[in-house]
Order: sequence, then C-alpha cells, then structure tokens
Amino acid sequence: MLILGLETSCDETGVALYDSDRGLLAHALHSQIALHAEYGGVVPELASRDHVRKTLPLLKEIFRTAGVTPDAVDGVAYTRGPGLIGALLVGAAIGRSLAWTWGVPAIGVHHMEGHLLAPMLEADPPPFPFVALLVSGGHTLLVQVDGIGQYRILGESVDDAAGEAFDKTAKLLGLPYPGGPALAKLAEQGTPGRFSFPRPMTDRPGCDFSFSGLKTAAITAWRALEPTPENRADIAHAFEDAVVETLAIKCQRALRETRLRRLVIAGGVGANRRLRQRLREMTAAMGGQVHYPRLEFCTDNGAMIAYAGWRRLAAGSSEDIAIEVRPRWPLDSLPALEQG
Repeated sequence: MLILGLETSCDETGVALYDSDRGLLAHALHSQIALHAEYGGVVPELASRDHVRKTLPLLKEIFRTAGVTPDAVDGVAYTRGPGLIGALLVGAAIGRSLAWTWGVPAIGVHHMEGHLLAPMLEADPPPFPFVALLVSGGHTLLVQVDGIGQYRILGESVDDAAGEAFDKTAKLLGLPYPGGPALAKLAEQGTPGRFSFPRPMTDRPGCDFSFSGLKTAAITAWRALEPTPENRADIAHAFEDAVVETLAIKCQRALRETRLRRLVIAGGVGANRRLRQRLREMTAAMGGQVHYPRLEFCTDNGAMIAYAGWRRLAAGSSEDIAIEVRPRWPLDSLPALEQG
C-alpha cells in the first residue's frame, strides 16, 4: 500500500511517500524559518501562503525521487490538526483534492499521533506498550501508549510547553529566531552550576508540566546582569539544564506509575542533545530503553503523517469528501485500532 503524506500544520511543508512493503520511499521538507525570521515568530497568513507555493513542487520532487507515478498511490494522508487553521486547510484541501482526482481514500491525521509514531520509521521500532514524551511546539505530553489510538494522558503542560519556553526565553535573551535551537547551541558554551533555576512541579505528585515560571526566573536573572556573552551563555545553560532535568524527573515518574520500562521521545525538543543523554542515562538506570526517531523526523515532516495515515487507512478508516480541520484536537479522543 503506497501512501502520500502531507504535513502543513505550522511553518514547515513536509511531503512523503511511504510503502507498506518497502518502507519510506522519499520525503522532502521546506522550512519557513527565513520567511518568519524578520518577525521573530510564525505569521499564520504567511505560513499558509507559503504552503500553497511549496506543496506541489515538493510533490513533484518526491515522485521523481521515488521513481513512481501518482497512479500508484493507494491513499492520501494529511495533517488534520492540531495546528494553525489556515495552514491545516491548505494541506487538507490539497490532500482531499488529490485523493478525489486519483480515486483513492484520504485520511486526516492527528499531528501528535504522527510524532508519536515517528520512531516506527526506524529499523528497530519500539513495540507496544510504552510511555511517550511528546515535546513539539506548543505541546508537552506524557502518554501511556498501549497501541495505536490506545492513549492515556499521564501529564501535560498547564501553561507554556517546553518548546514555547525555549523559544520565549531565547527571544528575551536576544537570540535569533528560531529561538529554541539557538538557546541550546549557546548553552553549550555556558558554565555549569553558576546559576540554578527551579524544576517546576517536581515537588508535587503527578506528571503535569509548567514552564512559565522557569522562563520568568531565567529572564529575571538575566535582567539583573550585565548583557555580556558569558552571562547570556550561563543563563542559557542553567535554563536548559532545568528543562532537561524536569522532563527527566517526570518521565521517570511516568515509567514508575505505569510499571513500563520503554520510553519514546518525539517532537522537536526531542532533538536536544542534553535531553537525549539525560533520558538515556535515566532509562538505563531503570533497566529500560529509550527510543527516538532520527533527527530529521523529530521536527514536523511528511513521513510521520504518511506512516500514521497508512496504519489507519489499512485498518479501514477513511473520510468523505468534506474538508474539515481541527486546530484543537485532544489526542486521547482518537479511535483505537486493534494491534497487529
């Protein structure tokens, strides 16, 4: 079964062709970083227009790379939500139109389910059940995953998500857009231990997250200092250290609560080097394992949407011709698929 995947939920246009027998045949991604850098953040209308411009050229590229023609496609998967409504509508309209033209079924995929299943694209995919830490953009979730669609939310962000806290703190430190990766890179130059910031909500039961206060603590400390490169790097190091340690504490708590030993990390923050190292150490100490998608599939991409779409299309799910997107869409509201 050959599935075309389209990802247009925010500021990256991703397309991919996934074959159920041969695996991922081709994928391509266009980032809008240069487009939004002037504004210091994503401008929704500009994002939507850029998806319109880039999607079809990228589709031509992956068909050429894969050496297949559109008449070989058996289904189309596109991101239905959550995300920016205009950006979602671009992908949904293109995906539904192509499916209707080719006479194949289409399915709208949950963006976070795509991230959650991205490690399944690797040579050694994690078997169910496992705990997943999803850290993508405005989302930070801990989920018990017993199968596709069998999700129990263990904890989530009550204010700023980890990615948002990275970006907002970076912006207030005067770092360029996109802020999260810039802050992580700067943190490598910082002096360990010079500053210590709180590990929010780790002193109370549960697996929920809160990073707004941590962001405030970092900025308050920064504003009391001379704006030197050394001070900026030390603040960045301490901030990243606090986020990483908080995520590790909550992941360990979730594994103990569920009595599972397998952890999956997905989403853009999952590419953070220090987070990967810390979670690898933590799971090893518990006698468990941690799984990640490859770095290029941590951020938004079409491959994860194609894979998730294949799993649901193969189970008989599809949608009618109506175009509907869901900017807000609880992950645990998805229907479960039988394991197999």
